[in-house]
Amino acid sequence: MPGLLGKKIGMTSVFSADGKNVPCTVIEAGPCVVTQIKSVEKDGYAAVQVGFQDKKEKHTTKPLMGHFKKAGVTPKRHLAEFKDFSEELNLGDTITVELFNDTNYVDVIGTSKGKGFQGVVKRHGFGGVGQTTHGQHNRARKPGSIGACSYPAKVFKGMRMGGQMGGDRVTTHNLQVLKVIPEHNLLLIKGSVPGCKGSIVIIEK
Repeated sequence: MPGLLGKKIGMTSVFSADGKNVPCTVIEAGPCVVTQIKSVEKDGYAAVQVGFQDKKEKHTTKPLMGHFKKAGVTPKRHLAEFKDFSEELNLGDTITVELFNDTNYVDVIGTSKGKGFQGVVKRHGFGGVGQTTHGQHNRARKPGSIGACSYPAKVFKGMRMGGQMGGDRVTTHNLQVLKVIPEHNLLLIKGSVPGCKGSIVIIEK
C-alpha cells in the first residue's frame, strides 16, 4: 500500500466536533523523496523506494552515495518501499503528508519500546498466589511448574517464561486520521502508536 516514513513527535489531545477530548499521536510524516523506482521487468515487482531525513555525506557509505547520486537526491537516513501509488512518480519527486488528505484510516508500523529481561508477571500477565494463574504457594511472581519431567525431558517451544520484552516490529491497524497539517508536515492519529518519542514509523494508507 502507498505510504510515508515519519517520526513520532509525541502525544496530545484534541476536541472533537461533539466536544469530546480525544487522545492522539502527532507524527511528522515526510516530506519523503523518491530514491528508486522498481519495476516488474527489472526487479520482479513494482514498488517505489522513498527516503526520509537528510544525512551528511561523510556518514554515508560509498555504495549508498552512488545510489542517491543516481536518483539525483541528497543522502537520506531512512529508506522504505511502498507499492500501489495512484499517481506516476519519478526519481527525485517529493511526497508530502497531503497524501493522507482523503484518508480516514491508516496502519502504523513501528518498533515497540524495549523493556529488557522481564519476568512472567510483566511479560505475560501471570497472576501468582491470589489470582490462581500459575505461580507457587510462597512465591507470588514466579512462573511455577512448566510441566517438564523425565518425559518430555525438555521445555516445549513457545512456553511462556521470562525473557526479553519489547523492541519488536509492531503494526497497529485501522487508526483514525484526525487531522492533516500540511504546512508543518504533521499528521494527527487517534490513539497511540508503537515506539518512543523520536522513533521512526511507517504510515500506510
